[in-house]
Amino acid sequence: MSKEPTKRFSDRVDNYVKYRPTYPIELITKLQEEGIIEKTSTIADIGSGTGIFTKILLDSDYQVIGVEPNNEMREFAEEYLSNYSNFSSIAAPAENTTLEENSADVITTAQAFHWFDREKARKEFLRILKPNGYLVIIWNDRIRDKIPFPTAYNDLLKKYCLDHEVDNHYKITFDQITDFYGSTNVMVYTCENSQIFDYEGIKGRLLSSSYSPKENEPNFLPLIADLKTAFDNHQIKGKVKMEYNTKMHYGKMK
Repeated sequence: MSKEPTKRFSDRVDNYVKYRPTYPIELITKLQEEGIIEKTSTIADIGSGTGIFTKILLDSDYQVIGVEPNNEMREFAEEYLSNYSNFSSIAAPAENTTLEENSADVITTAQAFHWFDREKARKEFLRILKPNGYLVIIWNDRIRDKIPFPTAYNDLLKKYCLDHEVDNHYKITFDQITDFYGSTNVMVYTCENSQIFDYEGIKGRLLSSSYSPKENEPNFLPLIADLKTAFDNHQIKGKVKMEYNTKMHYGKMK
């Protein structure tokens, strides 16, 4: 398993595309209501991955530049979004986007901020943002307890996924986020999100995670066996539900 953040998902793209959650359209509505994004906005989507959030922005008719260092994820997005004339793609990391100075009205980053070198990325974001530009940070926070199946699922991660704590945005504190913005005037908006899976779906969701063991690793078969047991114990009519709180931070950088 690669320790480099830009390569950790290279062999996960198929499952990532099929089984990762999208983002509620309410996020776009909220940003529009708050005046964060306007029809003329140029948006730099940093760590754009396979284009899940990028597509939502494009469908709302914004000009979007996807910035993604992982070749496999970016190449999928370029093919997936090839029919959008308002989309362009750059092979670059968050810390050195190669974008021109003061070129973005808004920076978005969905499910990626925790991978960045925050000191370097902050300098780069300030460089590419226009004066009074906004930064939007989004995560789908998987509910990990208080509900039977998500609790069992999370127990499996802790037991078998030895690298689980590496890929964990829950460690990012609000103070760290406000430090990145350079301001305590950071707004937070939360809404509900969910996915319904059959067994193959929840297996794919698990294997889309960068920390899940590969087939040739010793924890793989025991993990899959226990996942099947957890699914069988909690399924209703052959389905289980994965629930999320989708959390969006937004504000101006200083």
